[in-house]
Amino acid sequence: MTVETHSASLHLVDPELRAALDAFPTFDLNEDLLPVMRAQGFGVDVPPPQGPAAGVAVERITVPGRDGEPDVSCLLYTPPGRTGQSGAYLHIHGGGYVLGDAAMSELSNRSLAAAIGCILLSVDYRLAPETRWPGAVEDCYAALGWLHANANRLGVDHQRIAIGGESAGGGHAASLALVARDRGEYRIRHQHLIYPMIDDRTGSTVPALPYAGDFVWTAASNAFGWSALLGHPAGTGEPPRNAVPARVEDLSGLPPTFLGTAALDLFVGENLDYGRRLIAAGVPTELVVAPGAYHGFNGFAPDAAVSRGFNSASLEALRRAIG
Repeated sequence: MTVETHSASLHLVDPELRAALDAFPTFDLNEDLLPVMRAQGFGVDVPPPQGPAAGVAVERITVPGRDGEPDVSCLLYTPPGRTGQSGAYLHIHGGGYVLGDAAMSELSNRSLAAAIGCILLSVDYRLAPETRWPGAVEDCYAALGWLHANANRLGVDHQRIAIGGESAGGGHAASLALVARDRGEYRIRHQHLIYPMIDDRTGSTVPALPYAGDFVWTAASNAFGWSALLGHPAGTGEPPRNAVPARVEDLSGLPPTFLGTAALDLFVGENLDYGRRLIAAGVPTELVVAPGAYHGFNGFAPDAAVSRGFNSASLEALRRAIG
């Protein structure tokens, strides 16, 4: 697969981000391509850590499932040299709700744990379409509960636990924040949403913004991922409560939020609207939009100036919340 260089939005892509498009070509995900991508190990090639990240201990643990649900496999990251209590970050990986695992983010999670000095727990939630809503979010909720229950043993301040993720992981994090708010069992200090996948209507029953979604994650892939999660065509019907964060009317009472997105990302419209609605609901919200950038840019081309600025803002927001 190759990038369509005649795309109407190619001229808007930051020059430092264009080369990465050749290594991460755009495709339309479907039921035939899904098993192929899973077999190839989507996103699991991780280079060895360097610098402070190399000293972060990684342990595979199993978290008890909630209310008869299956146990949940997670990766627990512990940085060296911690003194006293630290914050904790519950990380939820991306993959369009249908791909990926916790290991795909190992390098970035090691680096984040080292930079902030926090405990980090990354969840191997169940994927769609084999598991429909709310299975994955219940897995994440079980992991959140485990962090709270084990805070003292881990040296974690249970008042400084944040949640977040990228793309579909950001979507699950947004849903988790809504579920946790409604249940009232666990306090969340901060939600960290990186180009979150939060509206099943985008690109299906509601058009994306002009120039958005030409690269990496397309409207067709989006419709496939949402349909797999919900069990019915994306953008139709009334979704289950909290399954589609952008379609939840009441956003009050949610934790302070960092929401980072990209100007050419399919999700930019839904992300901007969600940020506006959070602000209108009285939720302290920091909103960052990377110009000339597409979905996943900051991981594909981390040395680009726009990626460095975006990643720095993201890290500083999380550090302020739980550091």
